[in-house]
Amino acid sequence: MQWKLSEEQDAYREAMSGWLADVASPEQVRAWLDADDERGDHGPFEEKWNTGGMAGVGIPEDLGGQGGGTLELALTAEELARAGAPSAAWLATVLAVPLLEDHPDLVKAAVDGASLALVVGCNSLPDAAAAAAVVTADADGRLSGEVKQVLGADRATTLLVPVQSADGTTLYAVEVGAEGVAISSRHLLDRTRSVADVCLDRVVAQPLASDDDVDAALARVVDLAGVLVAADALGAMQRMLDLAVEYSQQRKQFGVPIGSFQAVKHAAATILVDVEASRSGVYFAAASLDVTDQVEGEQVAMRAAAVKAQVTAAAARSADTALTMHGAIGYTWEHDLHLSYKRARLDEQLFGSPERWNERIAERLQLI
Repeated sequence: MQWKLSEEQDAYREAMSGWLADVASPEQVRAWLDADDERGDHGPFEEKWNTGGMAGVGIPEDLGGQGGGTLELALTAEELARAGAPSAAWLATVLAVPLLEDHPDLVKAAVDGASLALVVGCNSLPDAAAAAAVVTADADGRLSGEVKQVLGADRATTLLVPVQSADGTTLYAVEVGAEGVAISSRHLLDRTRSVADVCLDRVVAQPLASDDDVDAALARVVDLAGVLVAADALGAMQRMLDLAVEYSQQRKQFGVPIGSFQAVKHAAATILVDVEASRSGVYFAAASLDVTDQVEGEQVAMRAAAVKAQVTAAAARSADTALTMHGAIGYTWEHDLHLSYKRARLDEQLFGSPERWNERIAERLQLI
């Protein structure tokens, strides 16, 4: 099956690709990521992103966004990865938005440039209920607890904290500068993303919502995370294919380009097959998330899990293949391949390994 985008979606992807080519060229991305800070400097790109009006894409107009749905978000993730642009703040924010349908003020602030972060560890998100049990609220409603490896927490202005109790799950909003909030950044090999540990010590927080609505929204966030990370892996995979093909046409052995060798052709073709298969799967899973009234929720969840598991695993394989095609130069800091290689490798593990997402499918099919 080959998924066909609408004319509007094709136009959006082309516009996004062109905009990124202007503001996030490989030279500009390298300048940001080669900063003295080992985490890279995401600020210049995030400023361009917000002033360029990109933060509202995929967010409903009644919440202050520019409209569009999950497929537009997937296209955005794909193009960001293809350009190698920093994306932690954007991804963390769009994952938080489904929790804020009754709080348009917070969503509007995010569209205007504020960053949100859902305080759930990257490895804990697939089990949203367990993740919400890490932080506790005392009798005065003050929050305490430590959550490790929160995506984009070091870029956020507002933290959204799910807390589970005997009465259900409650969502709280916490300002990053509040007393008792400590955020410790972690270093990643992939400098285009960032995570941080969040420690809360009797922090005053604003309760936003509680009961089953929060649990349902968290379940949607899990599915959305799976789809968008898969889309990111797709973009990184496409970039590695482009780089590998370009290099195979330039590098010569025995007086001819290495791209003329059958083994190299087969390696490139293998990546291409994975790219095309992944693209249709990601777009189908993304579109499914917006029509949950027409399909069973379990099917939607399985589609999201399938692309997270299969596409990120394919991107990791493609990274190794592209590296082999480049030979020794692919290992060097000076070549752009390592940026996409590291991105694909992080996508494979971000929010859970392929094995963990395959287990989600098996559980829903009652295979385990």
